[in-house]
Amino acid sequence: MSNSSKQNLQEKIIRKAWEDAEFKKELLSNPKAAIQKELEIAIPDNVEVKVVEETTNTVYLVLPVNPGEIKDVGEKAGLKPQTAIY
Repeated sequence: MSNSSKQNLQEKIIRKAWEDAEFKKELLSNPKAAIQKELEIAIPDNVEVKVVEETTNTVYLVLPVNPGEIKDVGEKAGLKPQTAIY
């Protein structure tokens, strides 16, 4: 998944969570199911999805996989390029 596709997907999920309290609740408690149901995206069983909510006093920094360590992250995770979420 390209960075722009990943960013677009993330923006869509965030916007939906801001607009829909039930989706946000499900996203925080069971993110994989919430994303699959709402966006109709298949996420393989071997892929774990974690969602955390920032506060005004807490900020999270996500370190992506180092491309030098894994040749093709999506392929290693068993994802098809058009459905990869990572």
